[in-house]
Amino acid sequence: MKAYEFLKMMVPVIGKFPRDQKFLIGDRMQNLITDILELLIEAYYVPRVEKKPILAKVNIKLEKLRYFLRLSYELGYYHSRQYRQFIERVQEIGRMTGGWLKSL
Repeated sequence: MKAYEFLKMMVPVIGKFPRDQKFLIGDRMQNLITDILELLIEAYYVPRVEKKPILAKVNIKLEKLRYFLRLSYELGYYHSRQYRQFIERVQEIGRMTGGWLKSL
Protein backbone atom coordinates (compact mmCIF):
# COMPACT_ATOMS: atom_id res chain seq x y z
CA MET A 1 0.00 0.00 0.00
CA LYS A 2 1.34 3.41 -1.03
CA ALA A 3 0.39 5.11 2.24
CA TYR A 4 2.30 2.50 4.24
CA GLU A 5 5.38 2.92 2.05
CA PHE A 6 5.15 6.68 2.42
CA LEU A 7 4.94 6.42 6.21
CA LYS A 8 7.95 4.11 6.23
CA MET A 9 9.85 6.63 4.10
CA MET A 10 8.93 9.64 6.25
CA VAL A 11 9.66 8.26 9.73
CA PRO A 12 13.47 8.52 9.41
CA VAL A 13 13.20 11.92 7.68
CA ILE A 14 11.02 13.32 10.47
CA GLY A 15 13.46 11.86 12.99
CA LYS A 16 16.12 14.22 11.61
CA PHE A 17 14.03 17.36 12.12
CA PRO A 18 15.35 19.81 14.74
CA ARG A 19 14.35 18.65 18.19
CA ASP A 20 11.81 21.39 18.83
CA GLN A 21 10.13 20.86 15.44
CA LYS A 22 10.28 17.08 15.57
CA PHE A 23 7.63 17.19 18.26
CA LEU A 24 5.54 19.93 16.59
CA ILE A 25 5.59 19.73 12.81
CA GLY A 26 7.09 16.23 12.71
CA ASP A 27 4.51 14.68 15.01
CA ARG A 28 1.68 16.37 13.13
CA MET A 29 2.98 15.08 9.79
CA GLN A 30 3.47 11.58 11.12
CA ASN A 31 -0.03 11.59 12.64
CA LEU A 32 -1.55 12.76 9.35
CA ILE A 33 0.19 10.01 7.40
CA THR A 34 -0.84 7.42 9.98
CA ASP A 35 -4.43 8.70 9.89
CA ILE A 36 -4.44 8.44 6.09
CA LEU A 37 -3.19 4.87 6.27
CA GLU A 38 -5.79 3.93 8.87
CA LEU A 39 -8.63 5.56 6.92
CA LEU A 40 -7.64 3.78 3.70
CA ILE A 41 -7.60 0.44 5.51
CA GLU A 42 -10.99 1.25 7.02
CA ALA A 43 -12.42 2.26 3.63
CA TYR A 44 -11.27 -1.01 2.14
CA TYR A 45 -13.25 -3.06 4.64
CA VAL A 46 -16.46 -1.07 5.17
CA PRO A 47 -19.57 -1.53 3.04
CA ARG A 48 -19.64 0.43 -0.23
CA VAL A 49 -22.13 3.04 1.04
CA GLU A 50 -19.78 3.99 3.90
CA LYS A 51 -16.67 4.49 1.74
CA LYS A 52 -17.33 8.01 0.38
CA PRO A 53 -17.18 9.91 3.69
CA ILE A 54 -14.03 8.06 4.70
CA LEU A 55 -12.31 8.77 1.38
CA ALA A 56 -13.36 12.43 1.63
CA LYS A 57 -11.54 12.56 5.00
CA VAL A 58 -8.48 11.05 3.33
CA ASN A 59 -8.50 13.86 0.74
CA ILE A 60 -8.69 16.52 3.46
CA LYS A 61 -5.82 14.95 5.39
CA LEU A 62 -3.75 14.71 2.19
CA GLU A 63 -4.27 18.43 1.61
CA LYS A 64 -3.18 19.23 5.17
CA LEU A 65 -0.14 17.01 4.71
CA ARG A 66 0.84 18.88 1.53
CA TYR A 67 1.00 22.11 3.53
CA PHE A 68 3.11 20.58 6.28
CA LEU A 69 5.47 19.07 3.71
CA ARG A 70 5.84 22.48 2.06
CA LEU A 71 6.36 24.22 5.40
CA SER A 72 9.05 21.79 6.51
CA TYR A 73 10.78 22.12 3.13
CA GLU A 74 10.70 25.91 3.32
CA LEU A 75 12.16 25.70 6.83
CA GLY A 76 15.05 23.72 5.35
CA TYR A 77 14.43 20.32 6.95
CA TYR A 78 15.09 18.49 3.67
CA HIS A 79 16.28 19.19 0.12
CA SER A 80 14.22 19.99 -2.95
CA ARG A 81 14.83 16.52 -4.40
CA GLN A 82 13.33 14.90 -1.32
CA TYR A 83 10.46 17.39 -1.29
CA ARG A 84 9.65 16.59 -4.92
CA GLN A 85 9.70 12.87 -4.12
CA PHE A 86 7.41 13.33 -1.10
CA ILE A 87 4.92 15.47 -3.05
CA GLU A 88 4.87 12.94 -5.90
CA ARG A 89 4.01 10.19 -3.41
CA VAL A 90 1.24 12.27 -1.85
CA GLN A 91 -0.14 13.11 -5.30
CA GLU A 92 -0.11 9.44 -6.23
CA ILE A 93 -2.07 8.55 -3.09
CA GLY A 94 -4.46 11.40 -3.90
CA ARG A 95 -4.99 10.16 -7.47
CA MET A 96 -5.67 6.65 -6.24
CA THR A 97 -8.12 7.96 -3.64
CA GLY A 98 -9.85 10.14 -6.23
CA GLY A 99 -10.15 7.23 -8.62
CA TRP A 100 -11.64 5.12 -5.86
CA LEU A 101 -14.15 7.87 -5.08
CA LYS A 102 -15.18 8.17 -8.73
CA SER A 103 -15.76 4.43 -8.94
CA LEU A 104 -18.37 4.56 -6.16
